[in-house]
Amino acid sequence: MEIGFIGVGAMGGGLARNLIRADKTVLVFDLNPEVVEKTLVAGNSGRAVESLDALSTVDIVFTSLPMPQDLEKVMLGNDGMLSKMKSGATYIDVSTIDPNTSRKLSDACEVLGLHFLECPLGKTPMHAEKAEEPIFAGGNKNTFESVKPILEIIGSPVYYVGNIEAACAIKLISNLVGMTNVVVIAEAMRIGEKAGINHKDFLKMMNDTGAKSAQLNLRGPWISEGDFESRFGLDLTVKDLRLGCEMAEQWGNDAKTMKVALDYYKRASANGLGKEDCNAVYKIIS
Repeated sequence: MEIGFIGVGAMGGGLARNLIRADKTVLVFDLNPEVVEKTLVAGNSGRAVESLDALSTVDIVFTSLPMPQDLEKVMLGNDGMLSKMKSGATYIDVSTIDPNTSRKLSDACEVLGLHFLECPLGKTPMHAEKAEEPIFAGGNKNTFESVKPILEIIGSPVYYVGNIEAACAIKLISNLVGMTNVVVIAEAMRIGEKAGINHKDFLKMMNDTGAKSAQLNLRGPWISEGDFESRFGLDLTVKDLRLGCEMAEQWGNDAKTMKVALDYYKRASANGLGKEDCNAVYKIIS
């Protein structure tokens, strides 16, 4: 079995390295030669390819790309990757995208005799590197069962959530909740400062109350230490929250609270913080 992997940046690179470490034959394509080189050091079963044409004979193609329009550009159209894949092959997207884009990809695969799964991921590049990335798989159940052993190499746990819309939704909803929580934590820490409570004591006490959360434990200490190194970039947060809010609107939900959080991140990005971690939203709160 040959596997193609398109996009081996912060998230995709870890997944591809897991496949290579498992001695799977992986053909790697990315426009950035540095991330390709970093991926190939994982083992001898991976190799770089210079064009998408080289992936035309593989059995499975993965994509991990930043934006929905990137996927449409690479995969769709008369010269897109889907038109190059052999009949019966499987296409698995692990990007964070909206349900409408995923449906376009799925419909195109059906026309071309390809199998498709939407498999967004639940955590961070650090988890991807250790094969601890939750995977939310949507699509045909038989297709899912056929590639489940491959998915279990790149992440854990692997969930089958039903249709592709459900897969996209669970990831976007997760980011809506988590990133809104970061804004709430940042505001709360600023209020605590005004009350004269130092960050260390504040975080310790919050963890003994109903305010305890994963983001409080993870990003609260980073904010306290002035650590804004990008683990999940602020500009990516803007993208994901925008997609999530748009998805909610299309389904008749106004997502008012999440839109407030999105506005905070937009302001932070406009203030030049887009390349920092999403916790840098703290810097614009007084």
